[in-house]
Amino acid sequence: MKTAIIDIGSNSVRLMLWADGCCLRKNVTTTRLGEGIGCGRLQALPMARTVEAVAALCDSARKEGARVYAFATAAVRCAANREDFLHAVRERCGLDVEVISGEEEAAIGLAGALGDRDGGIVDIGGASTEITFRSGGKIVYSHSFPVGCVRLYESCGEDRRRLDDMIGTIVPRLPPLRGGTFYAVGGTASTLACLKLGLTAYDPAALQDLVLRRDWIDGTAERLLSLTAEERKKLPGMDVKRADIIAGGALLLSHILHCLSREEIKFSDRDNLEGYLFTRGLQ
Repeated sequence: MKTAIIDIGSNSVRLMLWADGCCLRKNVTTTRLGEGIGCGRLQALPMARTVEAVAALCDSARKEGARVYAFATAAVRCAANREDFLHAVRERCGLDVEVISGEEEAAIGLAGALGDRDGGIVDIGGASTEITFRSGGKIVYSHSFPVGCVRLYESCGEDRRRLDDMIGTIVPRLPPLRGGTFYAVGGTASTLACLKLGLTAYDPAALQDLVLRRDWIDGTAERLLSLTAEERKKLPGMDVKRADIIAGGALLLSHILHCLSREEIKFSDRDNLEGYLFTRGLQ
């Protein structure tokens, strides 16, 4: 039996098709559901784009005989009109979407990237960022911060001072989380990993466990901020649909690594899609 998991994020909608203990494929569609979420409500056009993207991914999975499950993260859980969105998805494709908390989002991300091993994750999304750490088999730190690459872009544009102020205010300090390996998951991390290798096509095998050193992230954030979005699109490995928001995301990851006193972080292609599958017993 094939199983499909759909992750409805603040910037993109992703699908993972799973069977016989392995991932068959992943697909992503950028819809910017979190666009304008600063007002506290999902906007009509982003909602419509996202509903259609969910329906298309759902239809493709069902044509392959898959059971389809879906969950939504920060943009939906924080929206005053989230029930309108959930109803629209249900009406369009008969799919009930589970809205997960920030703590649950962190937990499934950890399960996907690390399984039951000790270590941590940093998941920079469009509207929120999750940091979770396990030591001695127990989660000793888990927090969801209300900041992500889309929110940074909409609030600060590419103004370095404003970006630093917003990041520093929302993620002011972190406790010492020593031991284990930290993994970066999510779209900001995957874009930085592709930039690191200059990949023109996403290659999970080449990217899994790729080391991203803090000094490289620092320099990359500075370089991205010095370029226009159009100039960034020309960089080898750049996801052109993230060219406008990647600079703030890179700066946020840099800030977090400095707070954690970590010299490096590894990239994981395995994330909350796998984590949702495992924690819900759907594999």
